[in-house]
Amino acid sequence: MSVMEDYRAELAASTERLLETAAGLDDEDVRAPSLLPGWTIGHVLAHVARNGDSYVNLLTWARTGVRTPQYPTLDAREAAIAAGAVRPVRELVDDLRMSAERLERAIESTPPSAWRATVSAMRPPPHPAWYVPMRRLREVEVHHSDLGTGYGWRDWPDAYVRWDLYDSMLSWPYGRGPVSEIVAREPAPPGSPVGSSRVRVWRGLGDGPSVEGAPRELLAWLTGRSAGQGLSIRPPEPPPWLALPAPPGLPAEPPPSWPPADD
Repeated sequence: MSVMEDYRAELAASTERLLETAAGLDDEDVRAPSLLPGWTIGHVLAHVARNGDSYVNLLTWARTGVRTPQYPTLDAREAAIAAGAVRPVRELVDDLRMSAERLERAIESTPPSAWRATVSAMRPPPHPAWYVPMRRLREVEVHHSDLGTGYGWRDWPDAYVRWDLYDSMLSWPYGRGPVSEIVAREPAPPGSPVGSSRVRVWRGLGDGPSVEGAPRELLAWLTGRSAGQGLSIRPPEPPPWLALPAPPGLPAEPPPSWPPADD
């Protein structure tokens, strides 16, 4: 499969898991606090729905060449989330499902030539349109775990973990971070030769200790979804996550694979 087919398949599965979780909630559940400070579960679901529509806007921009902002303004984004959060659970779930369907149709109708078009989030850097489904996959996986209803970072798919750790490190503020080095050790599959585990090291990150752990535990810490459980030390607070909506310098054309096959 191409990188677009890979990530569309991952996104479809991720969306279905979230919808299944949401469908099991009741009106009382969605009024309960989520794991995000100040937000109920209803806020999180409303955010994911409006986020899907925001990516439809970006793909419209890519397809037509007419600048179509992801959100009209930050205030409008917050108002839409607040208005959606207080609805009955059935309306929230229907909204979530329909927004996901609208985004899938937008992805389906985007011609190959439009995936290289440059679009922009609410903050820089701009990025090629092929990265939109990957941004959406991140939103669905992370916010599914933010519901606090049983699905957590330990449940994130391995393919998602590998990709988002890679891209989180591409976006690291090199030389200005609170640690000097991050070492990701991915356990070898059962039956593999001794010493065949995959190791990835990022250096020159800043001043501070070296942090070592499995990719999943590292990503949970980097995204602020854990305090560093399972890592070699209790690490300091990481830099703000998603300070960049996409890594700088992405290739204009959809690559054969992402992360690149040799990384």
